[in-house]
Amino acid sequence: MLGKTAGGMFWMLRYMERSENTARMIDAGMRMSLTRSSAAESEWTSILTALGLLAEYQQRYDGVDSARVVNFLLRDKSNPGSVMSSVESARTNARMVRTALTREVWEAVNECWMDLKELLARQVGQQDLPDILQIVRQRSAYVRGALAGTMVRNDIYNFARLGTFFERADNTARVLDVKYYILLPSVMHVGSATDNVQWETILRSTSATRAYQTLHENEYNPRDIARFLILDHRLPRSLAFCYRKISDNLDYLARDYGERMPCHQKVGEICARFENTTIDEIFDGGLHEFIMEFLSDSHMLGKQIETDYRFIE
Repeated sequence: MLGKTAGGMFWMLRYMERSENTARMIDAGMRMSLTRSSAAESEWTSILTALGLLAEYQQRYDGVDSARVVNFLLRDKSNPGSVMSSVESARTNARMVRTALTREVWEAVNECWMDLKELLARQVGQQDLPDILQIVRQRSAYVRGALAGTMVRNDIYNFARLGTFFERADNTARVLDVKYYILLPSVMHVGSATDNVQWETILRSTSATRAYQTLHENEYNPRDIARFLILDHRLPRSLAFCYRKISDNLDYLARDYGERMPCHQKVGEICARFENTTIDEIFDGGLHEFIMEFLSDSHMLGKQIETDYRFIE
């Protein structure tokens, strides 16, 4: 397969996952602003930080205002990280690799773009926002469902899955890092009422609330939540789960092409970190430091995959 096609599949699914992740972050910020209005500004600031868009937002606006942040994250086409921009980028990549897609996958991506283009043509009011965010999440799920239900399990499928889990792991890691950086400057803050509310928000923004409640009987303990989001192989958005899937898909590619490359060694090193460490060791060494090292290694792995499989030809 051409490297350009591989890259198109990888980024198509990354952008679709990014649109959903951004929608979930908006939902978390909206809920926090409604239930704890005094914390609204700091919560929206943390969300912009987690998405890596705070500096870009501050260049355009003075002060963090709920309506402006929602518009910036949801429908601002000049913001490359907005939901609308992400979906448009996904569709652009889908058009580039159209012949590699089943009709169902192409239609799911294209219909997502058409629906959101209409729904986001005007600024979204607060009363309509929950329904819009739900549609974003549903359309992203339709794309994943079409992919899982109609695509042959070959190299094309594996590059698409790599994109999904790369983006998902990146989002979970950034959310965790912002939580730690803002709210846990010292161990004295762990367990406070404010801290527990914020950890609940983190679970919501990573789609892990119900799963955590099922396994931990509604007790919001910071170490348990961090362990769940980093090391639990049962949670589809944990770092360990995502990287196990990345490793599996790279292994499938190695078998398809009959060759193991530098990226295979790198992913093995990252996966070993999740297998051979505990949450106490992570907290003792610093959650921020752990996440920063992970993000750096993940970025290097992504670049290595691009090089090994010649995404840019």
